[in-house]
Amino acid sequence: MPSKNSQYTASDIQVLEGIEAVRRRPGMYIGSTDERGLHHLVYEIVDNAVDEAMAGECDRIEVTLHADGWVTVRDNGRGIPVDKHSKTGLSAVETVMTTLHAGGKFGGGGYRVSGGLHGVGASVVNALAESLVVEIRRDGKVYRQTYKRGAPTTKLRPQKPATEAEKVSGTTIRWLADSKVFETREYDLATLIQRFREIAYLNKGLWFHIVDERGDEPHEVNFYFEGGIASFVRYLNRDVETLQALPFHVERELEDADIEVALQYNDAFSEQVFAFANTINTIDGGSHLTGFRSALTRVLNDYARRNKMIKDQDPNLTGEDVREGLTAVVNVKLGEPQFEGQTKTRLGNPEVKGQVESVVAEKLNEYLEQNARDARRIIEKCLTAARAREAARKARDLVVRKGALDGATLPGKLTDCTERDPAKSELFIVEGDSAGGSAKQGRDRRTQAILPLRGKILNVERARLDRLLAHEAFRTLITALGTGIRDEFDLDKLRYHRIVIMTDADVDGAHIRTLLLTFFFRYMPEIIRSGYLYIAQPPLYRGQNGKAAEWLYSDAELERFMKKQKKDANPTIQRYKGLGEMNADQLWDTTMNPEARTFYRVQMGDEEGLAADHIFRQLMGDDVAARRRFIEIHANEVQNLDV
Repeated sequence: MPSKNSQYTASDIQVLEGIEAVRRRPGMYIGSTDERGLHHLVYEIVDNAVDEAMAGECDRIEVTLHADGWVTVRDNGRGIPVDKHSKTGLSAVETVMTTLHAGGKFGGGGYRVSGGLHGVGASVVNALAESLVVEIRRDGKVYRQTYKRGAPTTKLRPQKPATEAEKVSGTTIRWLADSKVFETREYDLATLIQRFREIAYLNKGLWFHIVDERGDEPHEVNFYFEGGIASFVRYLNRDVETLQALPFHVERELEDADIEVALQYNDAFSEQVFAFANTINTIDGGSHLTGFRSALTRVLNDYARRNKMIKDQDPNLTGEDVREGLTAVVNVKLGEPQFEGQTKTRLGNPEVKGQVESVVAEKLNEYLEQNARDARRIIEKCLTAARAREAARKARDLVVRKGALDGATLPGKLTDCTERDPAKSELFIVEGDSAGGSAKQGRDRRTQAILPLRGKILNVERARLDRLLAHEAFRTLITALGTGIRDEFDLDKLRYHRIVIMTDADVDGAHIRTLLLTFFFRYMPEIIRSGYLYIAQPPLYRGQNGKAAEWLYSDAELERFMKKQKKDANPTIQRYKGLGEMNADQLWDTTMNPEARTFYRVQMGDEEGLAADHIFRQLMGDDVAARRRFIEIHANEVQNLDV
């Protein structure tokens, strides 16, 4: 801390302008400098091309991942303007590529609706690129300019098109992410494909062409959907039995907004509702989602009462009741959307709530009246959910009376740590009393808490909330974490910021781990999104040759260990299947010691968790055929198969 006599004057105030600010604080603009931030660069450039599509000026976007780390995004839109900008004195291209908050999406003249509203996308990518090349095709010419870490290295120069492809108007941007900024430059194709598939669904008639040149042979993927978000809903429900043959779908163009909603119920217990604004996935919801939920609850209650499916003396269905088994996509396109922050996770426009509510209420009511069989199946599903909710409430009240869910009394099976700062506290979820005993003896009592789980773990993919709350293991876990679940979940009440699943290194341990992951994904996904859930990796073997011993965490490490031994050596290999087979000090040394352990952080891969949802439905759902197909496809990816 500086002394009171130290000088603090105007000369100590730094003013970071434009590109320099982005390079000094990249996280402010792209969220992080890890893999997620790296992919955000691609999204920023693609979103600009999508804006051209939403303006009706583009119907094809091509994305190429090159073997040398470069990425190319090409569209057939109008092309960034190349004439001189009146305020900057630079070409419009250079202005867009080097100036924050410069773009054609502020005044509404160039775009009626747009996803890139802050005018920083292209300039941020340019600032964080080791090298970047922009090519503009318009007016029968090709304009090209190069940059290095945000600064132009050449002037914008026109030339005649050399090929037929260059005669098609549009913009091409190629860049190499800066290795001085990013922790990795390895793009995940599956993550990008998920995002581009969404965009194609949200913009029917838009063709996406993705090429990955990093393998031995180029891998190509194409997306084009005439059905729009109705096709999206059918895709999301591909693993479950639906209550409607076809999704409900409504589309309405208003003066200042386009509203589109599709929904379809299924026989599962979870909810999948995705809300988009100008193709941006608003994962934290907002006014459009609020309007949709309000209309859905009101219309279903009105229909049920008109048709005597709810008696006069009975209470209405709640929002929770009508969302069980619901798959829906809410897609709005606005001229002036109000997003929260550059990452745009929540929509704030208050007028959108009423617009969405009105459109959905009118058309959904018509749909129910015209499709009586589907309507009855939906209402019956909601009524069953209501009865289960009431049973869950009674179970919750019983637990609260015992001092469990309110956090006032921690479960007796929990051996807590003395640290009270969640950021410094760890919870190890361990199977069985034997492993729990070793973990309790070997732990760091100050920062590490131990929770042993006994008995068969419930598969929450096939069980409603009332059964979950009646299950001792999950009731104990919920109590220990302190957050509540689903609508009552509060991340600020989480007692540990490192939750570690520590199971045996065998098939049973893998099964228990999967059951726990299913629980966290379905009931506490915020813990996963926040990066607080981990999987411990205990050793599989202990190799010893004389006095020298080595812990081995995979079959590959065992193989390397054996190759290191001399010909006349006779090493001893001990296989560890259960954590309870280890002494307390061994468990500490190999799996719990922060200086030596290996943890895997659990991540969804995509913000929406669509890929994870698909996997859990296949592996843990009722469809045996789907589970068999999944195992057959992915069996060769398993490294440690214990039969």
